[in-house]
Amino acid sequence: MPQVKLVEIGPRDGFQSVNEFIPTSLKTAVIDRLVEAGLRKIQITSFVSPKAIPQMKGARQVSEYVLTKYPAVEPFALVPNLTGAKMAVAAGLKEIGPVMSLSESHNMANIRRSVEESLEETKAIRQQFPDTKITQDIATVFGCPFEGRMRVEPLLELLGRLHAIGIRDFTLCDTIGVAYPKQVTEVFQKATAAFPDCGFGAHIHDTRNMGILNSYLALQNGASSVQTAIGGLGGCPFAPGASGNTATEDISYMLEREGYATGLDMDKLVATARFLQANVAGNYSGHHAAISAEFREMGMPA
Repeated sequence: MPQVKLVEIGPRDGFQSVNEFIPTSLKTAVIDRLVEAGLRKIQITSFVSPKAIPQMKGARQVSEYVLTKYPAVEPFALVPNLTGAKMAVAAGLKEIGPVMSLSESHNMANIRRSVEESLEETKAIRQQFPDTKITQDIATVFGCPFEGRMRVEPLLELLGRLHAIGIRDFTLCDTIGVAYPKQVTEVFQKATAAFPDCGFGAHIHDTRNMGILNSYLALQNGASSVQTAIGGLGGCPFAPGASGNTATEDISYMLEREGYATGLDMDKLVATARFLQANVAGNYSGHHAAISAEFREMGMPA
């Protein structure tokens, strides 16, 4: 069976969409369950100012907990700038994810700097931490809430500039869930052809119920991994009404049925999604956790 890598981002992208503060003990309890379900690469937090995103308070404690308890897990964190990168590295993380947007307006709204300034920030991070793995997140690759549909040519230009800095790993993000199959196919085909020495992950929101389809097409067209969130928890502050991320348990079910090996335990994934929904009030887009109990009663597989 072909292997496929699902990267869990619920403890960062999912949690940061929740208004009420989630205690650190509950965050780590969710991570415990994710690891037990078989997930090995997890975006565990974000090193941002607590004033900007109060939910990410306790990032160092979460990082130290995971690094101490799970040496076989690949934890990483989002960082918005050099300051965040310094904090993440000081906490012991070996991989970080700087973020910038393809669109100028979203970059300014999201991290309060121009794309040019973000490029300089990534350059500074690369120079200061040459031994740290950097996976560059690029938001609004497929569409921007302020500028509309994005073209692939500016993306390739931005990738080229990041490549010149020394970045070789990227996550291409459908931040507000507007991507469609033809567009996803084109973006991943052209990006992987232009930069064959790079790895490309997909991050697809499920706003229009195309998260699984678009994630699957990304894998079919060169993506090396797909980011998902348990329960489909998430959203975007600049897209009111947008649903969450592609649900880990939903896409795992589809991929296993399509002949891929995810290495994940479906029963434990579903149990984790239910645990999260019972303890955290948020914006969920997942389906599998809601129906699996009834299917079991009918003798159907989870």
